[in-house]
Amino acid sequence: MAIECLVLGAGQDVGKSCVVATIGGRRVMFDCGVHLYYKGRRSYPEFERVLAATGAADFTAAISCVVITHSHLDHIGGLPYFTEVCGYNGPIYMTYPTKALAPMMLEDFRKVMVNQQWEEGQYSHEDILRCMKKVIPLDLKQTVQVDKDLVIRAYYAGHVLGAAMIYAKVGDAAMVYTGDYNMTPDRHLGAAQIDRLKLDLLITESTYAKTTRDSRRAREREFLHAVHKCVSGGGKVLIPLFAVGRAQELCMLLDDYWERMNWKIPIYFSGGLTIQSNIYYKMLIGWTSQKIKDSCRMHNPFDFKHVCHFECSFIDNPGPCVLFATPGMISINAGFSFEVFKKWAPSEKNMITLPGYCASGSIGHKLMSGKPKRIDIEGTHIDVRCQIHQLAFSPHTDSKGIMDLIEFLSPKHVILVHGEKPLMAFLKERVESELGMPCYYPANNESISIPTTQHHKMSATERFITNCASEQTEDSLQRRKLFCGSNMSEANDDEKLAEGTLLMEKNKAPKILCEDELVQLLGMDRHVIQYEPMASSRIAAAGELE
Repeated sequence: MAIECLVLGAGQDVGKSCVVATIGGRRVMFDCGVHLYYKGRRSYPEFERVLAATGAADFTAAISCVVITHSHLDHIGGLPYFTEVCGYNGPIYMTYPTKALAPMMLEDFRKVMVNQQWEEGQYSHEDILRCMKKVIPLDLKQTVQVDKDLVIRAYYAGHVLGAAMIYAKVGDAAMVYTGDYNMTPDRHLGAAQIDRLKLDLLITESTYAKTTRDSRRAREREFLHAVHKCVSGGGKVLIPLFAVGRAQELCMLLDDYWERMNWKIPIYFSGGLTIQSNIYYKMLIGWTSQKIKDSCRMHNPFDFKHVCHFECSFIDNPGPCVLFATPGMISINAGFSFEVFKKWAPSEKNMITLPGYCASGSIGHKLMSGKPKRIDIEGTHIDVRCQIHQLAFSPHTDSKGIMDLIEFLSPKHVILVHGEKPLMAFLKERVESELGMPCYYPANNESISIPTTQHHKMSATERFITNCASEQTEDSLQRRKLFCGSNMSEANDDEKLAEGTLLMEKNKAPKILCEDELVQLLGMDRHVIQYEPMASSRIAAAGELE
């Protein structure tokens, strides 16, 4: 028996997360994301490979269920396309907060498709609504029996509101798919929490496979210092990020700092998406950190005093400000963060703060790789004279957190996804050398087979158990005698093994019984072979014959 994993996305890459795992004949699709760097059909996982690998007539027959770990587009953005265009009509699972946030995220991405004039791969507003009606919400640690054999369970992952690690089990084969997670708490979410499970396989993200971050306090001080310096000099700060997660984290930090400084400098959200998501953060306080849950009795931390809505006409307003704009990474020709970047980048007074991971090919990645003087995009260029501030404020766990989780769960095998190939290779070596576990990092559209341990349940007859007990009692008495006149360690060297016969009959459970019981069951007489000792004279005669 084996777990077969087909990596359709996030293999040696960050984007369009999607892994199809076959466990005991059941196929689970973990995540169904979109790659924000591409346009059209290329941005989705190659779903047709599932049909080619399984020989199924359609996706509903091929996939037992789809499980979405959280609401970020690289994990959920392809779901309406898979259900409404490709035709998958089976069960879809996600946590309650993810189900609440998903329609907003998907609708925002649909507008990006329209603005980018996708020639193929678009889905409609109605497709999103129909897709979400098929979703079955999950609670944390709720065990769901998908069918008579397949069991799934969600565990708290931190990272973003509603994010979950997913445990899946069929028979004796068990695995965990982490999605994105954070092993350290932040201002608004707790650290990932999972039971110590017996696993054949762990599939973990590896975004920061080689990075160990400073303490949260040190990162917050550095961030506030950079923002303070820029706005004090009359500059504008652009913070490109996704609407759910880091927006709330950094708004809490700045709102508190502005209160202490008694500043009137505006802090803006662009568009209504982050404001909408804040409503759900207020409603779903139970999914946040314990500190937030305790403080909300007096004041809801997501009621920001100094943060207000940003109108497009404000983009040329004079004076300092801080703007949170979507999407993160500053994707080319996608979203408001790109439009603001074009306007503000040419000024030396302004600053672009990149608080998290930026995928290869994005403008954010180019800015992080070394400050360019200009960026050329489709025949036009943008002069980049602004300050570039990079800070690891990502909600992903760092390399220490990844190693801690792997060591805690101690799976028999590890697969790395959601990372860059050179960093994954580095982490693979660490996992194998330090933890002694086989580790793999397959590329997109590659399959990998993970062997599993199969356990067989069998019964034992009452007579067999009684015999074992009596033999152990006799052996115990012998050991006590040895302890009186011998070295105790020698008496404990040998373990007593119980001997019996394993009987396997068709359509019956395996059973262990005594030898006498087997003879009786077969209706046979016991056969005994005896050897007659040879007299010395006969032994001598036999020697002479040789």
